[in-house]
Amino acid sequence: MMTTNKIFQILFFGFLTVLVVSCKPGKDNPGTEYAPNMYHAVSYEPLTQITEKDAGAWVSSDEDEYGEYYNSNPNNPFGMTMREPAKNTVPRNENGMLPYRLPKDSVELAARTLKNPLPDTNEILEEGKVLYTKYCTHCHGENGGGSMDETAKVGKVYQGVPSYSAGATSQLSEGHIFHVITHGIRRMGAHGSQVQQEDRWKIVRYVQTLQKQD
Repeated sequence: MMTTNKIFQILFFGFLTVLVVSCKPGKDNPGTEYAPNMYHAVSYEPLTQITEKDAGAWVSSDEDEYGEYYNSNPNNPFGMTMREPAKNTVPRNENGMLPYRLPKDSVELAARTLKNPLPDTNEILEEGKVLYTKYCTHCHGENGGGSMDETAKVGKVYQGVPSYSAGATSQLSEGHIFHVITHGIRRMGAHGSQVQQEDRWKIVRYVQTLQKQD
């Protein structure tokens, strides 16, 4: 005959097993969510589409008629939260820049044809220096000396990082520098996804000052 303590242990571990299994996701089921308000934004999310108006009603903190998870936009066709752009249009940033489309193997074309759309001003240079310090110093050094620069902590380890002011590197065009920042070259990784297009051009402006060092 089982004791009360034994029955309690069986019930406890049975409850624990059910709890763990209920957390497991599968197909379209995300599993049990703890603190669900941390996962579901109040604003419209373009990459999700939840059309059930009562979805998440049990955790809703709003006074409207919709559940917490409902995120379809009633102002758009089919309640879509992301709209297709108008046909024959391309995105531009606030300064009118078009997306950079040249592929990685077009470095020579970029070197010949690309021109920096940003003015050569002290403000642009200062912003470029800040960005260079953040994204480039660890390999190229504060003074652009490459592997020979004491501040190039990563560049000193891997060696072979050229100085901006020496040899052929000092003659690289602004288009070449921008293309290499975007797509990378040899052991240098691509930074197109980490650094916005306009910021890459700011870095180019600053790198050109390092090329002119004695």
